[in-house]
Amino acid sequence: MNLPKGPDSLCFDKDVLMKDDFDVDQFVADCRKQVQLEEMKEDLELYNKLLKTAMVELINKDYADFVNLSTNLVGMDKALSQLSVPLGQLREEVMSLRSCVSEVIQAIDNQLSKQEDLQKKKVCVLRLIQVVRSVEKIEKILNSQNSKESNSLETSSPLLAGQILERIATEFNQLQFHAVQSKGMPLLDKVRPRIAGITSMLQQSLEGLLIEGLQTSNVDMVRHCLRTYATIDKTRDAEALVGQVLVKPYMDQVIVEEMIKSTPNGLQLMYSRLLEFVPHHCRLLKEVTGSGISSDKADTVPGYDFLVNSVWPELISGIEERLSYLFNPGNPDIFFERYSVSMEFVRKFERQCSSQASVKRLRVHPSYTSFHNKWNLPVYFQLRYKEIAGSLEVAVNDGLVAAPAGSSYHLQVTVVLWSCLVRCWSDQVYLSPLAHRFWKLSLQLYSRYAKFLEEVLTKSPTPEVTKEPARPLPSSASSTSSRTSMEETGSESGSPTSLSTKQLVFIAADIQKLQEQLPKMLEMVRLRLDAIGFKNFAIVEEALADSKTCLSHSIPTLNTKMTQHLTERCCRFLKSASEVPRLYRRTNKEVPARASAYMDNALRPLHQLVIDATGLVTPATAHEWLRIVLSDCTQKYYETISEVLSSVRKMEESLKRLKQARKGATMSTTTGSNGGPSDDSKIRLQLALDVEYLGEQIVKMGLQPSDVSMFSTLMELVKEARELAEHNQ
Repeated sequence: MNLPKGPDSLCFDKDVLMKDDFDVDQFVADCRKQVQLEEMKEDLELYNKLLKTAMVELINKDYADFVNLSTNLVGMDKALSQLSVPLGQLREEVMSLRSCVSEVIQAIDNQLSKQEDLQKKKVCVLRLIQVVRSVEKIEKILNSQNSKESNSLETSSPLLAGQILERIATEFNQLQFHAVQSKGMPLLDKVRPRIAGITSMLQQSLEGLLIEGLQTSNVDMVRHCLRTYATIDKTRDAEALVGQVLVKPYMDQVIVEEMIKSTPNGLQLMYSRLLEFVPHHCRLLKEVTGSGISSDKADTVPGYDFLVNSVWPELISGIEERLSYLFNPGNPDIFFERYSVSMEFVRKFERQCSSQASVKRLRVHPSYTSFHNKWNLPVYFQLRYKEIAGSLEVAVNDGLVAAPAGSSYHLQVTVVLWSCLVRCWSDQVYLSPLAHRFWKLSLQLYSRYAKFLEEVLTKSPTPEVTKEPARPLPSSASSTSSRTSMEETGSESGSPTSLSTKQLVFIAADIQKLQEQLPKMLEMVRLRLDAIGFKNFAIVEEALADSKTCLSHSIPTLNTKMTQHLTERCCRFLKSASEVPRLYRRTNKEVPARASAYMDNALRPLHQLVIDATGLVTPATAHEWLRIVLSDCTQKYYETISEVLSSVRKMEESLKRLKQARKGATMSTTTGSNGGPSDDSKIRLQLALDVEYLGEQIVKMGLQPSDVSMFSTLMELVKEARELAEHNQ
């Protein structure tokens, strides 16, 4: 139904109102995007008036027809009654004609069915006739030898026999086809014994002829024979016959357990003799079947693969039956050697195949799969896993034992780790089918080593120096002998399980060197994976990067362990600065000219670190350790000296007050007997010398005093003390 057209100024399309999915809310929302509600209302009212007007015009247009409708229908019943009689007669005539036509169609269908049945029977009869003719023809050929020749085919000339067999095979092929199509016919059952006799005779003749051809190296005879086998679709029988007659006897002679055990490389010699079989004994077959290099392609017999279906099954059957001990994985070294030699033999045998298609057929052959499955590679890997992972575990249990002189690493456990990683991919251990397992083992070795370092660094207690009372300083603070006569307290004492500085340096050096060796390890793995066609090497790189990151997680803990260890050893002696006042009060000692002995003892671990770290870790690493240790020690040393100077100042002020209280009294504690510097001045000078000596040693260690936090503050503190001491002199 078409609605009347409205003015172009309407804010909506009239056709929207007639849609089946018309929605009032959506209509209003769309109109509001264009005009206001008042204007939309005016447009709707205007169009409503147009609709009413159009409706009135429509009614007025057809009004006369509506009024005259009842008048025009007068007499319609009578007219319909007059038509009913002839229509009924016509219906009966049509039904009668339809029945006649159906009968005729049914009769035709019956005749066609009979004709089709006769045709089928005729075809069956012709097939049976052909079967009988083929049987008679074959029997006639077999009996066509004249009285001068024997009825046996073997006594005729080989070439003639081959041609006769080829004719028989062609006719026999047709006989087989028609016999299959006539299956279930009574006549066929009567002829079947004759067919069985022909089949038996033909097979015996073919076998005898093929064997004779192979023994006499008669190319034409073998060609005719194989072509006959192909004609009757018995190529597999020919291949099986070659395997039994030609291949098996040779394998029985070569595959002998005693011969293998008699010489060290007996297995390799046996495989070499087996590989000689194809060029020496299968040359004729390869030439006839087109597998040879010089074969005439126009005169070859296709459809045969004697290497895959004759030689290989017999070869593998002989190995599996007579040499089953080869597959025993009890001794992994012997198993590896046997497996490697055997797989090399398989690769050489594959190269003797005539084409890639032949190689593919060989690889899907059941005996090929069976031979590979005989090698129990999972058990071999378990033995290697126990051997490799066990050696690393023994080294881990031994702890941080130093490596022998000349080793590429400094800890024995790291030496063992690297040797285990290299062994996983070595030519004496690695097998390509186990590449994924050896890769997993490599990652596990890395992880175990990283876990070991984490346990050593986190669970081993920080070396604690022996808890002893502070030793009194020597009577002469400036004496050289006083520095060297002390007990070797710079040595690392503490609990038996604590780590020494040298061990920590060894750990850092080994981690650094191990990470430098990762590219070498990656290249070693890449060569192995490329050999097996693995392309997604990015995954391997990511996994190795994760292992490197896991190993790097030990470095912050190592650095903390090292700095805490050295800080505690150094601070033990720096605390002796609090004993300096005791050396000068009421002792009438000389004015100090050298640093105290405790400074050498305190700095000895750091000098030893410099010696130990040289050539093992990077200078930046050693300097960072020294910087952190010196910063921590300086902080604590600053606190000690501050306390000492504060105590000296308080003592000095107390003595001054006492002096003022006792005017005229001579204070031997503040002034020397000869009127020299006071004891307090000597104390300040000694501390200043100690701090200045510390600055000199920092420079000797390769650092600058500015690199050590709080050192400048410490220098200012003792500088003020020195100036005060000089002022009081």
